Amino acid sequence: VSSQNFPRPTRTPYVCYLLLFTSPFSILGEIVVNEVNFVRKCIATDTSQYDLWGKLVCTNFKISFITDDPMPLQKFHYKNLLLGEHDVPLTCIEQIVTVNDTKRKQKVLGPNQKLKFNPTELIIYCKDFRIVRFRFDEAGPESAKKVCLAIAHYSQPTDLQLLFAFEYVGEMYHNPAKKVNTIDPRGGGSSSNASGQQTPLFETYSDWDREIKRTGASEWRVCSVNEGYMISTCLPEYFVVPSSLADQDLKLYSYSFIGRRMPLWSWNHPNGSALVRMANIKDVLQQRRIDQRICNAITRSHPQRSDVYKSDLDKYLPSIQEIQAAHIKLKQLCVNEPFEETEEKWLSSLENTHWLEYIRSFLKHSAELVYMMECKHVSVVLQEEEGRDLSCLSASLIQVMLDPYFRTIVGFQSLIQKEWVMAGYQFLDRCNHLKRSDKESPLFLMFLDCVWQLLEQYPAAFEFSEMYLTILYDSARISLFGTFLFNCPHQRVKESTEFAISKNIQLGDEKGLRFPCVWDWSLQFTSRDRLLFHNPLYIGKSAPCVQNGAVKSFKRSKVTMVCWGHWACCFLALCLVWWG
Repeated sequence: VSSQNFPRPTRTPYVCYLLLFTSPFSILGEIVVNEVNFVRKCIATDTSQYDLWGKLVCTNFKISFITDDPMPLQKFHYKNLLLGEHDVPLTCIEQIVTVNDTKRKQKVLGPNQKLKFNPTELIIYCKDFRIVRFRFDEAGPESAKKVCLAIAHYSQPTDLQLLFAFEYVGEMYHNPAKKVNTIDPRGGGSSSNASGQQTPLFETYSDWDREIKRTGASEWRVCSVNEGYMISTCLPEYFVVPSSLADQDLKLYSYSFIGRRMPLWSWNHPNGSALVRMANIKDVLQQRRIDQRICNAITRSHPQRSDVYKSDLDKYLPSIQEIQAAHIKLKQLCVNEPFEETEEKWLSSLENTHWLEYIRSFLKHSAELVYMMECKHVSVVLQEEEGRDLSCLSASLIQVMLDPYFRTIVGFQSLIQKEWVMAGYQFLDRCNHLKRSDKESPLFLMFLDCVWQLLEQYPAAFEFSEMYLTILYDSARISLFGTFLFNCPHQRVKESTEFAISKNIQLGDEKGLRFPCVWDWSLQFTSRDRLLFHNPLYIGKSAPCVQNGAVKSFKRSKVTMVCWGHWACCFLALCLVWWG
């Protein structure tokens, strides 16, 4: 199958009519590419009793299974406004396997491959560990083959601009009248925050300035030397540096850092200690002099002129390759082997994946650095080769442990914006959205898992719930949101500007197209469903999660007991709402 067989879709009156009756979950820019009737979705592996019959549809956004049969034994669930109950976003698909029972053949389908047999079964392996199976026993063989090829083609795009977000935003700019709701890229309080507080995106000077004032970092300033990405394409246009460092010095020093990634301020402790991220200095001859100059500037920014503690993350933490290998082993353990055959050795097999060991490493190392800032009153510099992988995770964990603001929903979202999205974490490559990256690594998933571990230990300290963390990771696999789609802010501007030019979209003063933001949760969930984001045990305790380099417990109090009662009432109320 060549790309000519599946040209870039265009909206026609017929397609719009077809969408109206076959895809009740269609959104702006989404079109039906192929479909097949009389398909059976396999629900259980050992019996066909609960299998569902319906239509399998491939769009340019997702695969959708449309059925009138209710899901068996279903009692309690939330509804995603973008995805139906049986839908899978194309960017969530990891592997597509077609099977022919009669010929005893199976084939892993690529984007431009031919299929020489008519499939009787389609198996879709998802990045979120789901395995979805469809049977074509009653479907037309040619129709089944075509829909399988269509899914393989559209789930493995060859170019970033072929991802659905570009199709969606192109339709939005060309047809502004079709906007059902005006999308606020900041999330505009749609995260169910009671105060209607917005999520800072850290795209502007003012966002960084407000964060400086919030943390009391009086000896630090917002730097605009990278406006227009003139210095580094993998840094944000605005970031924070010591006040004693002049712009001319920064321009001069930038050439010595890998990726020209100058030291970035992340956060300030109330005692004056700063958290800074820094890439390695590649200029060996200038390394000592520049390193000393940077450390002196950080020291002068501390009210007590304390020393700087440097942590080489590449030395103390697992590499992104080791994390990827652990994730593959974990997936094989959870997906490939029947649990009954591995039950006796399951815990030892889990240990052998090293996934939990790596989580412990990040938590332990972060707790040690928290101790240095909290008790030793020293500034901490996180040093990493490129400064855009391990330092994202470590810097975020340290702030979650020390700052109660980052344990609220809006605060946690602002943390991800600041330390991941704007700091140049390579979501496109690490999440492998284009299915061809050799740089894939689930670092963001590991961060969310680390936060979940803290949430389990300190349930009263976090405003958000386990459900929120799960949905957040699921949202990283939906190709509608620009938040987790690019390797850096510059790539978003560059690619979307090129796309706008090719589609004759007038940008005006905008720096690239404005993609929907994941923090606008109203795009995915109703206000009722967003209640599940909130942790009923939360009491807003302001103390840090760790102290003296060790785990610190929240003491039970009358407030905590009241919280338990509140949780019971909330749970009962939710049960009444959902179950009628």
